[in-house]
Amino acid sequence: MDRLTNTVRPYAWGSTTAIPRLIGAEPTGEPQAEMWMGAHPGAPSRTDRGALNEVIDTDPERELGAPAVAKFGPRLPFLLKILAAGAPLSLQVHPDLTQAREGYADEERRGVPVDAPHRTYKDANHKPELICALTPFDGLCGFRRPTETADLLARLDVDSLKPYVDLLLAHPEQDALREVLTAVLTADPARIATTVTETATACERLAKTDTDPHRRSDYAAYAALAHHYPGDPGVIAAMLLNHVQLQPGEALFLGAGVPHAYLDGLGVEIMANSDNVLRAGLTPKHIDVPELLRVVRFEAGDPGVLRPEATPDGEEVYATPIDEFRLSRHIQPEGAAPYDVTTATPQILLCTAGTVHARSAATGELALAAGESAFLPAGEKTEVSGAGTLFRATVVA
Repeated sequence: MDRLTNTVRPYAWGSTTAIPRLIGAEPTGEPQAEMWMGAHPGAPSRTDRGALNEVIDTDPERELGAPAVAKFGPRLPFLLKILAAGAPLSLQVHPDLTQAREGYADEERRGVPVDAPHRTYKDANHKPELICALTPFDGLCGFRRPTETADLLARLDVDSLKPYVDLLLAHPEQDALREVLTAVLTADPARIATTVTETATACERLAKTDTDPHRRSDYAAYAALAHHYPGDPGVIAAMLLNHVQLQPGEALFLGAGVPHAYLDGLGVEIMANSDNVLRAGLTPKHIDVPELLRVVRFEAGDPGVLRPEATPDGEEVYATPIDEFRLSRHIQPEGAAPYDVTTATPQILLCTAGTVHARSAATGELALAAGESAFLPAGEKTEVSGAGTLFRATVVA
């Protein structure tokens, strides 16, 4: 068992206070967006034995277990993060495994440097992900029903939005969503910037005056997007999506092709170990519209808020349809008996409240306070005690 020392990424959208508040540190005044826990080569966690990716490379079967290596190869297949959004992230989707392999091979064949700004596929892996709220958390996830979006846009009474309203009402669901998103992302930049400005003004008005509280909340969220990204066509694209407000403990699973953006809040995020992101707006970065439209799944519906499923031993599991990661939570009350967390797969333990004590038969005891984490090699017999909230990240192998 290894205590992890983790890198905090200072992306511009990060909160300046949320991660310091969690770990009991003074804010530096700089954004602190993501704390990475894992073996991603971009910012691997450090241990007393060296960088975690190097530790795993030395003996993958000992660290990861033979079943995980056989299924995923000699690498940790997930990346765990604490994510602190103080401003909206880019509107984005992730490819499925076939699309990632094909896209990566194509860009390699064409000689596109992996660090080029216009490079889309940084690796050949998919990137499903799960975000679990630690505080109230705002996001956008999946397409809203076209008829509902048409009503939301029509209430704004902005002339340049009316063609989108007509498209949403005139075509079958998938065709309507594809046509409107395509029209928004390929529109004349000056005209769409004017539309965004007029839409923002109308959203600000209806955020105060609309008779429905849910619509007021939606309009306020889109007005905030326009404030952060003035003139960005992604603001209009975002209005096609469900606005979701998670309460602590609730989660969202983002599968391949599902458009999404995180707006505000603190959460635990876990994902397959990949950098593949296709952006649709709310960003100054490269947007590959044809490839984006190939990857997006134009399916509308409920965003599917996840609540954990309790197991007999008191653990709460966030069920997902993929095997690269499994996230669970255990809220340990004061005086509770220790519980066994031994598995045949690698784990990262993350404390988010209180203090928990992980005792390993092989390496002794680690006390983990909020924001602290540890790596458990596969099969290492370990019990956890104390009073606090512990997230466990592992794989299904």
